[in-house]
Amino acid sequence: MDKNNKYLNPDLPIESRIEDLLKVMTLNEKISLLRGKDFWTTNPIQRLGIPSFGMTDGPLGVAWHSSHRGKHTRFPATIALAATWNKTLAYEMGKILGKETKAAGRHQILAPGVNIIRSPLCGRNFEYLSEDPILSSDLSSELVKGIQSENIAACVKHFITNNSETKRMKISTEIEERALQEIYVKNFKKIIEKSDPWGLMCCYNRVNGTYGAENEYILRDILRTQLGFTGHVTTDWGAARKTSGAAACIKAGVSLEMPGFLLSRTMTPRKVRKALQKGEIAEEDIDYVLKPMLRTFLRVELFQDVTNAPRKVTDNFEHQQVAQQVAEESMVLLKNEAQILPIKLSEITKIAIIGPNAHKKFGKPYHGGSSAVIPPQFNTPYEGIKRYVEENAENVEIVDYPELADVTFLIVGLDHGGSFLKTFLFNVEGDTEGSDRTQYGLPTKQIQLIQHTLAENPNTVLILIAGSPIDCTEWYDDVPAILNAWYPGMMGGNALARLLFGDISPSGKLPVTYPKTLQDHPAHKSKKRFPGDLKQLKIYFEEGIYVGYRYFDKQQIEPFFPFGFGLSYTRFDLTNIQVDKKDIKGHESFKISVDVKNIGVYSGAEVVQVYIGDDDCSVDRPPRELQSFEKVFLRPAETKTVSITLDNSAFEFYSEKEKNFISESGSFTIWVGTSSRDLPLSIKINYVI
Repeated sequence: MDKNNKYLNPDLPIESRIEDLLKVMTLNEKISLLRGKDFWTTNPIQRLGIPSFGMTDGPLGVAWHSSHRGKHTRFPATIALAATWNKTLAYEMGKILGKETKAAGRHQILAPGVNIIRSPLCGRNFEYLSEDPILSSDLSSELVKGIQSENIAACVKHFITNNSETKRMKISTEIEERALQEIYVKNFKKIIEKSDPWGLMCCYNRVNGTYGAENEYILRDILRTQLGFTGHVTTDWGAARKTSGAAACIKAGVSLEMPGFLLSRTMTPRKVRKALQKGEIAEEDIDYVLKPMLRTFLRVELFQDVTNAPRKVTDNFEHQQVAQQVAEESMVLLKNEAQILPIKLSEITKIAIIGPNAHKKFGKPYHGGSSAVIPPQFNTPYEGIKRYVEENAENVEIVDYPELADVTFLIVGLDHGGSFLKTFLFNVEGDTEGSDRTQYGLPTKQIQLIQHTLAENPNTVLILIAGSPIDCTEWYDDVPAILNAWYPGMMGGNALARLLFGDISPSGKLPVTYPKTLQDHPAHKSKKRFPGDLKQLKIYFEEGIYVGYRYFDKQQIEPFFPFGFGLSYTRFDLTNIQVDKKDIKGHESFKISVDVKNIGVYSGAEVVQVYIGDDDCSVDRPPRELQSFEKVFLRPAETKTVSITLDNSAFEFYSEKEKNFISESGSFTIWVGTSSRDLPLSIKINYVI
C-alpha cells in the first residue's frame, strides 16, 4: 500500500481524499462495497487498507444481537425521550450511544428511528418520537449530534412513510405531495439541516407504488437535491429484495445493500456487473452512490481505526444515571385526583405493588425487534419501589394484596411484543417491530384486574408501562391517579419510585394525542387508512397534513389527552408574552419571550410550547402548529424568562404549485402555553416576504 496516497492523509479535506480514493480503486473493489459482507459489516479492501465498516442496531441502546452479544445501557424507549421535551438530555443520550457503539467495535448505530407516529396502533411507536415533525426533528437532531460527536455515524430511519408494520415489505403508502412534504419530509429536512447525519436507512414499503430502495424520486430528487443530504443510504435489512434489480437501486441512490447474505441478493457483484454489461448503469452511477459511503468511512476515521477487542459488557454508572434521568423526565402524570401523589411514607404503613408489568424485565434477545438491548442489570418497578421504601422508611411494609394496603401501585401495560416467534406465530399483542397492534385498549384481563383492584382498594395508583397510547376511557373515572411511565429502561424502577414518593415532580409531556375513541383519530376513519387495503396492498394517507393534533384542532374534536399534555406536583403561571419585533421581513429572525413562575410548593419543570397559526393563507392550513419549545426548571416562587428565537421557516407550508416550501406575507398569531389545548397567551405579528 502506498502511504503517499492522499486518501490516507487525515490532514487533507475529505472531498479531495474521496476523489483520490475513487481514482485508485478498481471497478471490482467499488462493486464489493455496495453490498455487505455479512449481517453487520461491509467488505474490507486489504490492498487499499480499508477495514470493514461495522454497524449495530438501535435505537434504545447498542443491541445485543449486533454487538457480539454484548450487554449495554438500555435507555427508555425513544417515545419516552420525546416525552422529556429536553434537547440537552437528547444530546447526552446520543453521546452515550456513540461511546458504547465505539466500545462495541462498531462504526455506526442504526438510530434514531424518527418515523412520524401516525397511528396509536403502529407496532414501532415505541422506537419513534412524535406525531409532530418539529418535536421529532428537534430531539432527533440532538441525538444525531451526540452520536456523531464520538466519530460514530448515526443512521436516521426509515425514509419514508414507514408508519405501520402490517405488510410493511409489500404495502404501498398512497400519499399526496403536500402531505408527504409537510409532515414526513419536513421531519427529515429539519434533522438534515440541524445535524447533517452521516447515514440514513431507506424503508421497506413502497411510496406511491415504488419501493423505497429503488424510488429515485424520494432518494435522489428529494433526499439529495432538495434536502442536500451528504451521508450514505443503506437499505433496511432485506428492503431491496422485491425491487426490480441492482440497476434500479443504484440509479435511485442506494449506497449499501444489507445484509450481505440470505435476505439480500439484489446488489451482488455478479448482478451489478451484469447491469453494467447491459448498459443499465455506468461506472459513474456506482461512483455517485459510493462517494457518500466513502465520506462516512472518512468521517468515522475508519482508515485510522485501531479496533480493540469489542467490549462485551458496558456497566457504566454515569451512563445509567443519564438513562435514569431520561426515565424521570419522561414519565407523564395523566391524572392526580385530590393530589394522591406524591405518596408520603410518613402517613402510610403498607404498600401493595401488583400487576403484570410490576416484575417484568425488558431486554431479552430479539424481543421487540431491532431494539433488543440487553442491559447488564435491570431495575423493575417492583424492585425500584421496594428498595426506595426499605432505604427511606423503617415502618412501611410491602404486602401482596391490595385490600391489605394503604395504597396500591397497579402496574399494567403492554408486552413489548415478546419474541418475533411469539409475535408472528401466536399473534401476541404488543409494541414490536414486524406487527401492529389491533386493539387500542389494554388486554381484557388487565381491565378486569383494574376493576378488581379498585374494588379491593380505591386508593390505587395506576402505572402504564407501554410504548404507545392506551385507551383509558373504560377505567379512567375510577382511578384516582395515572402515571404513564412508557418503557422506562434499565433504571426505570428507581426513576418510578423517585416520582411516586416526591423526590422529583413529573415533567413529562405527551408527544402524541390520545383520542377518546380510535374512530376519532384521523388515521382510523376507515380501514383503508389503517392498516390499509391488505388485498390491494395499499395504505391510504387520506388525512393529508392533518396528522395528530392538527386534525383534532381543525375538526374541533376533544381528545382524551391532548398533544403536549402532562401534569405536575407543582403549578406554573405563564405571563408577559412579548416579541422583539411585530413586523418581520424576509429571512429575519425574531424572538418570543414569556415569564414562567413556579407558584406551587414543589420544584419542577414546565415545557413552554410555541404554536403559530396563519390568519389568512391562500391554502388550507391547520389552526396552529408547534414551531418551538423550551423546558425550564424552577424552584418554588422562582421566575424565569424563557426566550425562543424563530425565523421565516415558522411561516412556511409546502406549495404543490411552486414545488417547494414557501411563505406568504400576512398576519400570524403566536400562541404560547403548556399543551396544544392549553395556550393562554397569544400575540399578533406581521410577516412580509
